[in-house]
Amino acid sequence: MEVIRDIFDILWGNLYLRFLFILVLTVMAAWIAKIILKQFLKPLAQKTSTKIDDLIIRNLSSMIFYIILAIGLKVSLSYVSLKSFYYSCIVETFLIITVTILILKVVNDLAHHWKKDWAAKTASTADDRLIPLLEKIIKVVVIALAVIFIFDSWNIDISPLLATAGIAGIAVSFAVKDSLANILGGLQLVLDKTFKVGDKVKIESGELGVVLDIGLRSTKLKTYDNEVIYIPNGYLANAKIRNYTVPDLKLRVNVEFGVAYGSDTDKVRSIVLKTLKDMDNVLEKPEPVVQFINMSDFSLDFIARAWVRDYQDAYSMKLQMTDEIYKALNKEGINIPFPTHTVYTKKMD
Repeated sequence: MEVIRDIFDILWGNLYLRFLFILVLTVMAAWIAKIILKQFLKPLAQKTSTKIDDLIIRNLSSMIFYIILAIGLKVSLSYVSLKSFYYSCIVETFLIITVTILILKVVNDLAHHWKKDWAAKTASTADDRLIPLLEKIIKVVVIALAVIFIFDSWNIDISPLLATAGIAGIAVSFAVKDSLANILGGLQLVLDKTFKVGDKVKIESGELGVVLDIGLRSTKLKTYDNEVIYIPNGYLANAKIRNYTVPDLKLRVNVEFGVAYGSDTDKVRSIVLKTLKDMDNVLEKPEPVVQFINMSDFSLDFIARAWVRDYQDAYSMKLQMTDEIYKALNKEGINIPFPTHTVYTKKMD
């Protein structure tokens, strides 16, 4: 035992043998870590439902050897008298570049996976364009941080450069403020699922139509006059939106009408209710209703409410209901008044 200890002391006392010993241990550790990732962790990741862990382990297994090797070189240099500033900087630069390449590969694979698995399931183009944009932004940030760390390892002062970049960033942010608001608005619309392509919506400002596309900057809305309106996503993200397709496609159709004073209100309700129930596209559940709502200046006001199965049939159903109600009231001799004024004249002596 003492002989082994003496041999170890002799070997450890030699600077170059000490460096070589630590380097060999580092290579062995890197090789073992790579085997563990490929032979044990990779099969475990394949058994999970998500693919994200598979992507991370696959990229890590291809780079772990070089990362551990760079760490071992840095530790080896600290144990020997070769305390050259350039040796340390070169090793740190190699380590930073290796880690940066690993992060870039993971970001690239995750972006490709999300675009294929998530964005392909939606009809909008906002996520198709947003994912590559976010990928590029993240890559630029990672590369910029890597450059800063490399300059710091070489003791290069980059404070003036950072100050200039900060001022330039503020100027650019003011210039692209509206565009950035629209992009973030598009992301919010997709994540919140406010509406999707094909939905019938009414915007707070009054526009009514069907959503054609949710783009990166704006949303296309096709009106019922066959016009396409481009609405900025930044505005839509903060506007009140009425979505006619949720929670389901059923929609209630309302028709207001009035009858003359003196009409039998129960008879009016009975006639109109029977008319609604005889119509083909009116749903039995929820049942149609007829309500007496107001006694106005010229008429007794009613409202007829009926449900249709699909919101796309609502407008045509409203026209049909109006026509059928008018015919039914006329047939039963119930007067539908129009605004009139009665003028009384007094003859003076």
